[in-house]
Amino acid sequence: MRTGILISTLSIFVCAAAQAELKWEQTTIELHPTPGDEKAVGHFKYQNTGNKSVRFTSVRTSCGCTVAQTQKEEVAPGGNGEITATFSIGDRTGTQLKTVTVETDDPANARTVLTLKAVIPQDLQVAPTFVFWQQGEAPKPKIIEVTAEKDYPVKHLKVTSSSPDFEPKVQETGAGQFKISIQPKETNRPVAAILTIQPDDSPKKFQATARVVTAPAH
Repeated sequence: MRTGILISTLSIFVCAAAQAELKWEQTTIELHPTPGDEKAVGHFKYQNTGNKSVRFTSVRTSCGCTVAQTQKEEVAPGGNGEITATFSIGDRTGTQLKTVTVETDDPANARTVLTLKAVIPQDLQVAPTFVFWQQGEAPKPKIIEVTAEKDYPVKHLKVTSSSPDFEPKVQETGAGQFKISIQPKETNRPVAAILTIQPDDSPKKFQATARVVTAPAH
């Protein structure tokens, strides 16, 4: 009986002695990029608090706009490191949630989902984002106003139309304030265009729509 108890106790001790335990400093990071930033980077730090090495078997992101990298493939007992998640902002605004799924050979924590939350400011306010003319209406210019946030310096705007039927013109009306005058060449038929608005020296693009719509039936 004593021998059985001794073997059982020894087995428990050996299992405990070979335990891996990967601890994360935090699994959710919130970032607030400043206007003009092209990327948002989160650093998810970890430590192996067990006495057995932990090996990463997979690190994958939720979308192609986010890339995740780990410093090492295997973490020794007591070792630490981080997984870096880089989110390409592009022309996105508002709150963006991206995840990184991490899989390891640690049976107690085989899978961990890391969340990167990026709160991206609306660098430009465009109003209205839709202007239209009734079919047969006089093709007079209509105005779209663009205002840059105070922390986002904009000196010039480039505005292009997806259709040659509409001609946009840009006028600066103040520091960070612009007026886009847009008018159709004619209104005798339905036609539409996407206006692409891009600040100078910035990869970000904003959009508005111009359209000649069918006149309502009487």
